[in-house]
Amino acid sequence: MRWIIALMLTATLARAEGEVAGEFDYYVMALSWSPNWCAIEGDAKDSDQCHPRHDFGWTLHGLWPQYHQGWPSFCQTAERPPSRGLTGSMADIMGTGGLAWYQWRKHGSCAGIPAEDYYALSRDAYDSIARPDVFRRLEDPVRLPASVVEQAFLKANPTLEPDMITITCRDGHIQEARICLSKSLDPVPCGRDVVRDCTMDDALFQPVR
Repeated sequence: MRWIIALMLTATLARAEGEVAGEFDYYVMALSWSPNWCAIEGDAKDSDQCHPRHDFGWTLHGLWPQYHQGWPSFCQTAERPPSRGLTGSMADIMGTGGLAWYQWRKHGSCAGIPAEDYYALSRDAYDSIARPDVFRRLEDPVRLPASVVEQAFLKANPTLEPDMITITCRDGHIQEARICLSKSLDPVPCGRDVVRDCTMDDALFQPVR
């Protein structure tokens, strides 16, 4: 009986430490509209990302290893954690080095590659998708259907199909564009648990400050 209990405890601890790195099916790249994030929570946190000296639009929230159903997180990995200099170097597309650090801990650790390679891959993913310029030209807050944001991405990226992208909302705002990519960063259909399109027809969209 004791050995059964010990085995169960060992299995529980192993699960608590996260899944095995490198075992996943595809990536989800999450692009966040920075002015909306700042309005929802960033300003209240006094985040440097929201400082007036910046003009962030679509920033990289993260590149997330994904299963066909579900996703790994906080994986067991032998890779060394990134340095502060490395995470800080991602602030130009992620808003802050702090976010880059957290994304490594939760998601990058599951990619099965060194932190340097994970951030390089994240930057390549970010550069591989055209961010519609029309939203940067807004001068005032507008309300629009989430489907308009998706259509703008589809128009700017002819290789994308509707089942490869989903638009999310939060607190009445457009939140993110989430795009599904293969391990080689080619657009692929999203899993059913990823496709959670916002159905709002009057979502708030803040202009770049």
